[in-house]
Amino acid sequence: MKTDSPHILCINPWIHDFAAYDFWAKPLGLLSIAAILRQNSIQVSFLDCLDRFHPKETMPPKTLWDGRGPFRKKKIDPPPGLESLAKPFSRYGIEPEWFEQDLQRIKKPDLIFVTSLMTYWASGVKETIGMVKQAFPDVPVVLGGIYASLCRGHAEKESGADRVIQGPAEGVLKSLIAEYTGFEISDPGFSGNLDHLPFPALDLQNRMTYAPILTSRGCPFSCEYCASSFLEPTVRRRSPDNVFKEIAHWHHRFKVQNFAFYDDALLVDAERYAFPLLEKIIGLNQNLFFHTPNALHIKAVTRRAANLMHRAGFKTIRLGLETTDFSTRRQHDVKVRHDQFFAAVEHLKAAGFEKTQLGAYLLCGLPDQDPDDVQISMKEVARAGITPVLAYYTPIPHTPMWENAVEKSRYDLLKHPVFTNNTLFPCVRSDRMLKQISRLKNMEI
Repeated sequence: MKTDSPHILCINPWIHDFAAYDFWAKPLGLLSIAAILRQNSIQVSFLDCLDRFHPKETMPPKTLWDGRGPFRKKKIDPPPGLESLAKPFSRYGIEPEWFEQDLQRIKKPDLIFVTSLMTYWASGVKETIGMVKQAFPDVPVVLGGIYASLCRGHAEKESGADRVIQGPAEGVLKSLIAEYTGFEISDPGFSGNLDHLPFPALDLQNRMTYAPILTSRGCPFSCEYCASSFLEPTVRRRSPDNVFKEIAHWHHRFKVQNFAFYDDALLVDAERYAFPLLEKIIGLNQNLFFHTPNALHIKAVTRRAANLMHRAGFKTIRLGLETTDFSTRRQHDVKVRHDQFFAAVEHLKAAGFEKTQLGAYLLCGLPDQDPDDVQISMKEVARAGITPVLAYYTPIPHTPMWENAVEKSRYDLLKHPVFTNNTLFPCVRSDRMLKQISRLKNMEI
C-alpha cells in the first residue's frame, strides 16, 4: 500500500435552476467526508461553486441576520424540452472563469469527489464535472450525494463522473481511497456510531455565516413523497453531548451564532435526545440562534418542547403540516390530528414565539390535488395565527408516490431529472390549476 498521503479535491457543484437561494444550504455530506479524510492525514482541498464569499467577488454579498443570502446568478440556456418556457433559467454560483482559475491554482489532486443535491440540478453537476475534466483529464472523479443516489443510472450515463456512489459514502470510503490512490485509511467512525465521526469540515469554507447541524440520520416516518427512508434506511442518533460539543465548537472557535438543524425528526424521542441538548444550550448562556428549515413533527411540539426551544434561542420554526384536511378519508397519509396542530401552535405562542417566526409547510402541486383544498389549508393555518408556507411537490424516484407522479405528469419524468423541478409543477396538468396555484403563491392571508 502507498504510504505517501494523497491529495483529494472536494467540490460542491453549480445549481442550474429557475430560482435558488441560500436557505441554510451547505454540502454537509461532502464536508463530513472531508473531515474524515483530514482525520486520516489526507490533504484536502475544497472548491465551492456556490460560494457567496468567493475572493473574486467584488460586490459585498447581501447576508441576512440569520446567515442566509442570494447566490450570484447568470442566465443560461434552459435544458432541451423547456425552451418554450418564459421563465429565465440560470446558473447559480461563482463565475466559470473563477472556477477555472481555482482549478489551475491548486495542486493536482489524486482523486476528486463531487457531491450532488437536488435531482433536477443534474445539469449543474454535469457542467461542473466537465470543467474539472478539462483541468485534470486523468484524475478520477467520484460522484455522490442525493442526485447520484436517487438517479444513479442517469448519473452514470450523463454526469461525466468515473464512478457514481449510491447512498452514504462512509461505508465505501476506505475501499475507494485504496483503489484510486493506494493509500490505506483507518476505520474510526465507519461502524455506524455517529459520535465517532469528526465534526464536518465547515472551516474549509471562505466564510461561515451559519453552521448546519445534523443530530440524526434517517427518519422514523415514511411519507409518500419523501425519499429519506431510501437514502438512509435506518435511524441513527448522535448523543446530546456530542451535538452540544459541536455547537460550542463552531461558536467558540469560529464565532458562529446561527445554526440550522437539518434533521427530519428533531423532536422525536425528545426526552432522550432533544431535551438534554436544549438544556445544555440554555446552560451555555450564549447569544445563539437556531432554525428548523426541515420542519418539526407536530405531535412532538409539547408545552415543554416549545418552552425549551424558545429559551434556547430558536428563531425560525417550521411545522410539517402538509394539509389541514385531517379526515381519515383523505387521499394521503394522516400523521397529525386537528387538535394536535392547534395545540402545537398554542404551545409555541405561549412560550413566546411570534407569528413571523412560525410557519407550517403545506404541500402544493401533488398529483390529483385540487388547488382549492390548498387555499382552504392556507386560510386554516392563518386562522391559527401562523404563516402558511407552500412546499411545492417534487416527484422523487424511489418514493411511494413516484409511479403515480410519472403517470400524471405533463412531462416525461423518466427522460431527465430536470422535468421533476417543482417550479414546473410537473403533476399539475391543466392551465386552470396552474393559474390557481400562481394566485396562491401571491395570496396574502
